[in-house]
Amino acid sequence: MIKFIHTGDLHLGLQFENLFFSRVIASRRRTEIWTTFERIVNKAIEDRVDFLFIAGDLFEEKYFTLGDMKRVKEILERAKNVNIIITAGNHDTLNKNSLYHMIEWPENISIFNNKGLNSKIFEDKNVCVYGYSWDVAENNKNVFEDFQGLNEEKINILVIHGDVFNKNSKYLPLDKNYISSLGFNYIALGHIHKPEIFSNKMAYCGSPEPLNFGEIGEHGIIQGKVSKENTEIQFLPFSQRMFLEKNIEINENMSYTDILNSIKKCDEGKNLNENFYKIILNGTIDRDINLDIDDLIRIVENDFYYIEVIDNTILDYDLEKLEKENKDNIIGYFIKEMKSKNLEDRIIKDAMYIGLEVLMKGKVDL
Repeated sequence: MIKFIHTGDLHLGLQFENLFFSRVIASRRRTEIWTTFERIVNKAIEDRVDFLFIAGDLFEEKYFTLGDMKRVKEILERAKNVNIIITAGNHDTLNKNSLYHMIEWPENISIFNNKGLNSKIFEDKNVCVYGYSWDVAENNKNVFEDFQGLNEEKINILVIHGDVFNKNSKYLPLDKNYISSLGFNYIALGHIHKPEIFSNKMAYCGSPEPLNFGEIGEHGIIQGKVSKENTEIQFLPFSQRMFLEKNIEINENMSYTDILNSIKKCDEGKNLNENFYKIILNGTIDRDINLDIDDLIRIVENDFYYIEVIDNTILDYDLEKLEKENKDNIIGYFIKEMKSKNLEDRIIKDAMYIGLEVLMKGKVDL
């Protein structure tokens, strides 16, 4: 039986250009990703694993330098007794200009080429590892076209960066059922940043550090044991921070202070100081409250490591006044009809406010 760690999608060097991060937060986040990369390698050493699988997008080639690549080598070569397997993905492509080619790698580090699915045998471990590296940023090749089958005498492992969810993907579409049927003892997938365990024999490790609010929740690595007869894997949370969304329900009886306190109490204080938060305000707000989101963030930001606020609230309308002013149009008719129902029912009242919001903004033909 061999032990392994499966990671990928680290995106070392990412600049976070498409987020609202300050330069300080972006710089700090880049450093944290490097630190987590080192932590993963250190864990591989400490746990005495046989293999460390890196399933693509180790770095961002757009921003990476030769100095960065030398730093990667320096970190990886500490794990002298670990077989390190790298397959390139769409962000760290292996072509003639690749930084991968500009480094002389130690013998224990194997980087698969871009000539189709190929394999490497590790006789001392009784393992055959299959892999493939991208050479272009968009890729719909059938890398299994010339596949001759598994080495039946060995433990067979596939390390590949691709998309099993979309058969029309531009990012190496993979037929999940097909590759599952081939009989690999483990399939280490990269590309999808959300960790996804399909079975004990196939998983996406996800990005060990989440990169934006599209990657909420826990992130980490896959660790496992595999033999010819059995495979055991588990997801290990490993990220330094999480991206989290919190929905807060507002009602017309809440004061400005109530709203602030609800935001501050959306999670435990320790978590607020460690993670990235997107707060989504929903519901109905007192029409006399001026909810300036920028001001609100400035007031609560010292309670958070990072916070964004989305205002989805609608105003609490003066129904009597509004009905009187619109007694001969659709707004007035709508209010009259809704008042005939039970406005004590929160669902009915919310529906009325949503309908008024649409009508008041002229989103229907009157």
